[in-house]
Amino acid sequence: MNILVTGCSRGVGLEICRVLLEQGHTVYGIARSCPDDFITLQSQYKGRLLFKSVDLSDSEHVKENVFKDFCGSKVQLDGYVNNAAVAYDDIVTNLNLDRLKAMYEVNVFTPMMMTKNVIRNMLLHHTKGAIVHISSISVHTGYKGLAMYASSKGALEAFSKDTAREWGPMGVRSNVVVPGFMATAMSSTLTEEQRNKIYARTSLKDATSIRSVAETVAFLLSNKAESITGQNIHVDNGTI
Repeated sequence: MNILVTGCSRGVGLEICRVLLEQGHTVYGIARSCPDDFITLQSQYKGRLLFKSVDLSDSEHVKENVFKDFCGSKVQLDGYVNNAAVAYDDIVTNLNLDRLKAMYEVNVFTPMMMTKNVIRNMLLHHTKGAIVHISSISVHTGYKGLAMYASSKGALEAFSKDTAREWGPMGVRSNVVVPGFMATAMSSTLTEEQRNKIYARTSLKDATSIRSVAETVAFLLSNKAESITGQNIHVDNGTI
């Protein structure tokens, strides 16, 4: 299968690419930069991990930047993983509108435009494809300072559920993976004490496994999940 993955170059996105490549798929990866770890993975899977640097804050030019210049109409897309995101963390009384808008461009508006064009590709090729959005446990369990970020991910969850209803008759599935807190660059600013408090709220008392999240994404993209759509799948160590 051909899978389009945003935010592919590090963290969860890189691990999703790794799992998909191990399973024999071809990955079209999009990110702003291409770090050494990604280049190493490319060298291991020559010709099957393609990359384009795209500014995902530019939602107006998604069609030309991705679907014309990278994976054009001749490429049959079987799946799309919306993983790219930026965080804007602060308490609500400090909310800055410009920063909020900038986050929504990357976390909401661009994924919506990407989904639009992915579905058009699937319809063109008569593909029964799958879409997976990466959300956050902060949508479902409150955390101080994450209201704005959680709101952007909550918007994606609603968008996914309605996409599933709208395009299910054409065989297009849409699901959300909701990870718990992971040891990624996005959570690296937290102190050890803050991380331990978060992990204490989980049943397993630990960070969520990045590999587990990636494996779940791969499962939802596969035919093994052919009857799963419109769902939020929590991979969060049992956050309570």
